Amino acid sequence: MVRTGLRPVRSGASRRRGAAGRTGCPASPFVIGLKQTLADGEGRIAARFDINDLAGEVLISRDSVWVLIRREGAGGLALRAAFLPTAFTCQKVAAHAGETMRLELRSAMGNHSIVLRAGGDALEHIRMTATFTPLMPALIPFMPRDLYPLDGDDDPLGAEGRVEAAQRGLNSGMIYFRIDEPAFGNVLYFQNLTAMNAYYRATKTSPDGAVGGLWPELGYLLPTPVQSGKLPSDPLTAGVEVTLSDAILVFRHHAPPHERESARQFLQMLGEAYKLLDLPPTDYRDWVARAERTLIDLDKAPEATIRHYGHRYVHPYTASEYPDSMVQISVLAAVFDWGRWQGAAHPLEAELRAGLSRFYDPELKALRRYLPNVGGDKDADAVDSWYLYHPMLNLGRMALAGDGSSARLFLDCIDFSIKAARHFDYKWPIQYKITDFSVITATANDDRGQTDVGGLYAYVMLQAHELTGDPRFLDEAKAAIDAAMGMRFNLNYQANLTAWGAAACMRLYRITNDVKYAEQSYVYLASFFHNCEIWESELEHAVHYRNFLSVTCLQDAPYMAIYECFDAFTAFEVYLDQSGPDLDPAVRMLVAEYCRYALDRAWYYYPDVLPAGILATGNRNGHIDRKLSFPLEDLYPDGQCPGQVGQEIYGAGAAMVFATRNFHAVEGAPFKLFCDHFIRGIERIGDRSLSIMLDGGETCVATLSFVREKRRKLPRTKVAAADGDVLRGHPMGADRIDYHVPASGRLIISWIDGKG
Repeated sequence: MVRTGLRPVRSGASRRRGAAGRTGCPASPFVIGLKQTLADGEGRIAARFDINDLAGEVLISRDSVWVLIRREGAGGLALRAAFLPTAFTCQKVAAHAGETMRLELRSAMGNHSIVLRAGGDALEHIRMTATFTPLMPALIPFMPRDLYPLDGDDDPLGAEGRVEAAQRGLNSGMIYFRIDEPAFGNVLYFQNLTAMNAYYRATKTSPDGAVGGLWPELGYLLPTPVQSGKLPSDPLTAGVEVTLSDAILVFRHHAPPHERESARQFLQMLGEAYKLLDLPPTDYRDWVARAERTLIDLDKAPEATIRHYGHRYVHPYTASEYPDSMVQISVLAAVFDWGRWQGAAHPLEAELRAGLSRFYDPELKALRRYLPNVGGDKDADAVDSWYLYHPMLNLGRMALAGDGSSARLFLDCIDFSIKAARHFDYKWPIQYKITDFSVITATANDDRGQTDVGGLYAYVMLQAHELTGDPRFLDEAKAAIDAAMGMRFNLNYQANLTAWGAAACMRLYRITNDVKYAEQSYVYLASFFHNCEIWESELEHAVHYRNFLSVTCLQDAPYMAIYECFDAFTAFEVYLDQSGPDLDPAVRMLVAEYCRYALDRAWYYYPDVLPAGILATGNRNGHIDRKLSFPLEDLYPDGQCPGQVGQEIYGAGAAMVFATRNFHAVEGAPFKLFCDHFIRGIERIGDRSLSIMLDGGETCVATLSFVREKRRKLPRTKVAAADGDVLRGHPMGADRIDYHVPASGRLIISWIDGKG
């Protein structure tokens, strides 16, 4: 049964101050109940534990089990581990390996199990997992939130602080906040939503916006069925255990002085929580074969391209929408990369390049979105802010790789791009007219414009600086990044643009040696990862695809999009390449892990991979053809039918981007190397041996594969770590051998009997 203990005794004056609380703070009955319980010294202490400078108690009140975490003289937190509105007993039982404490609760409702795990080698953290096994079919109409800040007198109404970020939609279940008075510091609360899939499926609920709250009542609000005049009809099954909460709290004792440090601490704390998760597996994907199929379909399928002015243009969707400069240049850039990777240009490259001049307006000296003959149902002068710069980004990438025609068109447009940026004072609206900059749509639903376009613009300016050496472009990049400072977690508008902003900041740091730009890259990344889904959904149709570590395409979008997925992947390759050894290890890990999971989950955007019966039939653009190797635009974490927006031909570059970044030809070898992390260096150290460098997370694992070339035979292979340890290979049939290797550091690869 419960082991009771003595509560810390406070002076009468201190108790009275705590009882007064802070005036004007709204309070629910659950806040008031906690306040009263702690003020009156009610309840029984089941156990105590320490995490470095933090002291923990497990308190049993009349209707709840609480985990209290305090720091001497600095207040603390109350975490509700279980809510039971019936009589219950609680017993401390033997903990399993790796656990700090385990409690078993019995009530007329059923049996609860509460497990605590605490640690503090790097950052102090605690993980609380609560499971429930009902004795009878159980309905849960409501559960209160589970996290309350406390002042020095254990008063939840006396603590003052600020919430920096909370869950948006079905992104990660997290809240990041600081307690300023008393000075407890920074807290990241992360709810592992993956663990609750069985509960969501049984009750037909979803954790949409489940983590957040109104100070001081924060944390997780267990989703419960909507009650509209009748009780919900989807109970939990008797005798079947479900997880009700899997909460991770990470602590920093000092709140940061500015947004850049706040972002860095957020990423560090998120990295700590990430390392505690049971990560879902990834599978090898043959992106080379997928790219080859895509190129055939681009060339042969009548739904893919259309002719205007004697030139070939890409349809944005299957046989739908007008040719578009962003679409044309995005697909061209991917085909260009494919040709460089293959060693010979693909014939489509010249065809797609030939018609680019028709997008160029010689009077404006700018690329327009549409061709001059666009239909009357489109506003030919309307442009989304990011649409002006993204085509230039891809022109700049090709120009810096040595393509002269891309360089000329890029520089022809550069002055107009600066004119637009200065007109809007580096704070862009959603949409405007390219002819006179008159605003068509100023803001999105959250009253923000395209907040991260400045990062994209800055990257384009840095490309111009690298091409020309002209210092005015460097000044423009600085001005755009400086204008974005102060947006905190509201910086993200569109995920891939935010990723390019991080890359621009890191590049600026390398050029200027001004550390504030490296720090500002963390602000972009914090906003990006705030919008990530760091959980694996099994809601409805989501059981047929993967979403772990995906990012919603817009700050308020309900779906993940393929274009934002692979374009952010491309930006992060640049970011890691520019970062160097002084990048925060947690940041390096999170960026590398995003890319690792992108290589796996992006496969599910292709309609031939999904069951035909779950695909949307009413498509907003074009139609879905499962025979074509073009991805769907949209997958949904809540399990809606995929492809509602349409099948993206403008996302056709995804397969080529993944293939050319992560598959590596080895001269004279009968295999290609695949790695789900970026290989930072490859050196031939012998006729049949290589040295390679990986730069993923220090505690993470990468997959390295030897993939048989056509009409060749795999040789005997050997992979050794830098310390000389020989790693074991896993043959995957006759075509591939997989090795699970450290994601950071040097590897030595060798092979024998290589003739096939």
